[in-house]
Amino acid sequence: MKTRILTGITTTGTPHLGNYAGAIRPAVVASRAASADSFYFLADYHALIKCDDPLRIQRSRLEIAATWLACGLDAERVTFYRQSDVPEIPELTWLLTCVTAKGLLNRAHAYKASVDKNVENGEDPDAGVTMGLYSYPVLMAADILMFNAHKVPVGRDQIQHVEMARDIAQRFNHLFGQGRELFTLPEAVIEESVATLPGLDGRKMSKSYDNTIPLFGSAKELKAAVARIVTDSKLPGEPKDPDSSHLFTLYQAFATPAQLAAFRAELCDGLAWGEAKQRLFELLDNELSEPRELYRQLIAKPAELEEILQAGAAKARRIATPFLGELREAVGLRNFSSQAQSAAPAKKKAGKVARFASFREADGAFRFRFFAADGEELLLSRPLSNPKAIGQLTQRLIAGGPDALELREDEGSQFTLWLDDECIADSPSYDTAEAMDAAMLRVRAALATLAE
Repeated sequence: MKTRILTGITTTGTPHLGNYAGAIRPAVVASRAASADSFYFLADYHALIKCDDPLRIQRSRLEIAATWLACGLDAERVTFYRQSDVPEIPELTWLLTCVTAKGLLNRAHAYKASVDKNVENGEDPDAGVTMGLYSYPVLMAADILMFNAHKVPVGRDQIQHVEMARDIAQRFNHLFGQGRELFTLPEAVIEESVATLPGLDGRKMSKSYDNTIPLFGSAKELKAAVARIVTDSKLPGEPKDPDSSHLFTLYQAFATPAQLAAFRAELCDGLAWGEAKQRLFELLDNELSEPRELYRQLIAKPAELEEILQAGAAKARRIATPFLGELREAVGLRNFSSQAQSAAPAKKKAGKVARFASFREADGAFRFRFFAADGEELLLSRPLSNPKAIGQLTQRLIAGGPDALELREDEGSQFTLWLDDECIADSPSYDTAEAMDAAMLRVRAALATLAE
């Protein structure tokens, strides 16, 4: 079973060299692992919490999408989408909000920091605090739990939010799971080896300090930024201390061991700072020139970026839509017609039996669920155009019997039901291959009772 890894990127600015070394480059490398099922999304709903400039958010979405693809993210291999293109996420946010204790959100670091700052300034504790800021951890929990991510790579300041997602998931499972774990409990992953780059003035590279090096500026802009790196006043020929040099730290994040050893030796031998900056520029330009050109091509073709993101959203929704249907069922947001059908067998003295239950979604599509006699949901159909199609499909399944069922294992944790070379239904997710095999047997056994 693959490990599902989820990473969100807030769309409030233009990526710089520090973002590349600290987040983008390691994430792209991790996405290529055979054992990883990677989800990367543009967190544009989160951006609305921090930014009220529509043009900035729109530009940032474009730049960040182009950056990740230019840096080597394979949209065919991973699931790459915009948060706002998956409407199941805000709906899940509300379901989770209804089970999240206010006391838990009161302890969120971002909210507490805002309150402390207001109190320090003699203002009302909640001055300027929006519900977006206050309930930010619930939206982040929905991002994670919607796809039952196992691992969530985050900075240390975000660990609390992953822990909150676990708390919220446990509460929901307890209230509505009926012995099942509807949500996987996620784990925060801290990459200790990932570089935190210094900026031009030696402080952490950050737009807040205006000390960043542009990631995909022109070669001329890159060279000009490197020339502004603060160094000490030692003259050419005087030995430099690499370990106290911000320039050396930047070089270290991009050099091979052999390049680094040679650069260290040259600094100790008195290499001039001007020449050292030239070496750093050449190293950076060599790594970034190819993705820089690809970035420019992508930025110039926003329609192609849109197509990639829409395909990613469709891929994400193939998981999110049936799962949200299961969650709606769990909390009691059920279709009346399916309730009527499910009530009918209860009147029979023979007791409960396996059943098909049809329903209509908000977008007008029709689906059916297949339940075991004990009420366990075994299958959820793909959207169908009308109720008649549901009746025809279910009658064919019953007439064919369990031996004619074509069940296929998915690459992930589900299996699918096929008829005439068309996938017509999906199973819930299962934690292990053994659990999935047992569920496939239950589908056949349940259908056998109807065929009789």
